[in-house]
Amino acid sequence: MATAAAVEGVERAYWMSVLAQASPAELAAAWSERVGRPAYQHLRRPETGLVMVRARARGAGPRFNLGEMPVTRCSVKLEDGSIGHSYVAGRNHAHAELAAVLDALFQDPTRRAEVEEAIIRPLAARQAARRRGRAMRNTPARPELLASVHGEG
Repeated sequence: MATAAAVEGVERAYWMSVLAQASPAELAAAWSERVGRPAYQHLRRPETGLVMVRARARGAGPRFNLGEMPVTRCSVKLEDGSIGHSYVAGRNHAHAELAAVLDALFQDPTRRAEVEEAIIRPLAARQAARRRGRAMRNTPARPELLASVHGEG
């Protein structure tokens, strides 16, 4: 049976993923519509570094280093003591900072429902719609073959 901490870890991984995959513009728009922004201080200001991306040949073969990509991280602490972290692909410091603030807000049980309803769910729905659209574009067209039987008709 899963412990509460394990369930919390899975939920946190999900919302952090949604925040990291959101475009900086849509995250900023969702944030600008929110009222009651908290005061916070930086534990780690946004900083950009490189991470190695690894891949597998044909998805199951031996691993190899595909290359490096930039990642920006940030950590903040809210007035109530909640700490938020973020790691986002790219070099956008504002995106990393905002994702860290939202991570901290989401960890507060009194604010979680508000943040989930106003920010996480709409972002996740838009991301799912984009994935479905890409999947539809990448699905090859399959011709329908009609069988005919000789001698009928």
